[in-house]
Amino acid sequence: MAETIKNRYEFVVLFDVENGNPNGDPDAGNMPRIDPETGYGIVTDVCLKRKIRNYVETVCDVKTGYRIYIKENVPLNRSDKEALEYNGIKNEDQLKEAKKKDPGIDKEICKFMCSNFFDIRTFGAVMTTFVKAALNCGQVRGPVQLGFARSIDPIVAQEVTITRVAIATEADAENKKTEMGRKFIVPYALYRVEGYVSANLAKRTEFSEDDLSLLWESVINMFEHDHSAARGKMSVRELAVFKHDSELGNAPAYKLFDTITINRKDESMPARCYKDYEVSVDMTNLPSGVTCTRMI
Repeated sequence: MAETIKNRYEFVVLFDVENGNPNGDPDAGNMPRIDPETGYGIVTDVCLKRKIRNYVETVCDVKTGYRIYIKENVPLNRSDKEALEYNGIKNEDQLKEAKKKDPGIDKEICKFMCSNFFDIRTFGAVMTTFVKAALNCGQVRGPVQLGFARSIDPIVAQEVTITRVAIATEADAENKKTEMGRKFIVPYALYRVEGYVSANLAKRTEFSEDDLSLLWESVINMFEHDHSAARGKMSVRELAVFKHDSELGNAPAYKLFDTITINRKDESMPARCYKDYEVSVDMTNLPSGVTCTRMI
């Protein structure tokens, strides 16, 4: 296995959407998420992590150590049970007996989960799916964390009426030739999200340099295999990675994030493409012991 990372990182991702809904809100009729006080668009961290998980699952497929814990149609306690059975535990009595023989069995169970599932190693997980707490696999705090993405400018969500010629039932077909529907889109918006990679927490999950490389690859390509009509055209436009010379870091994260500025070129017109913005990174004012790499 590759060496565990030794450096702290922060990173900034810019991505945009054109004529699509980047993250619908089920509590608002699936309208694009929005900050009601400011009008800025929001995309949740859960949404972005889903894209990263999907990419890893696509490119790594059945590669050992790169399975995905949180995925469709796979109950979490099925994976939890696998970790217990790997350590010869099938019920609570066997777990109690194992703990008497080996007080560190909990760590072994948790280690199995980290070594087999990329998203647990990366984002962490709460693996307490069984009713009896004694049979759970514990909790893991992951080294990689994302905040909510927020649009650079306020967004305007448009409701578009659509029609289709496919009629659902025979009865309806006798009375009408088309059906009406609607969808919500954002004509264009550029979003910014900030993330963190802790080398200190990486020691606990054994998040490696190979995992880190795969993370960057996944962030860059997280929309490339996830296109749909509902989400429109979504693309990652910028990935700026700040690397510290030490495990615990050389500067506060906010100082690094402040070096990245995004400005509209023409304030008199609404933005409709990425070229309407100017993105700059002030490399000259980076704190000592920190380097920045623009991966896109």
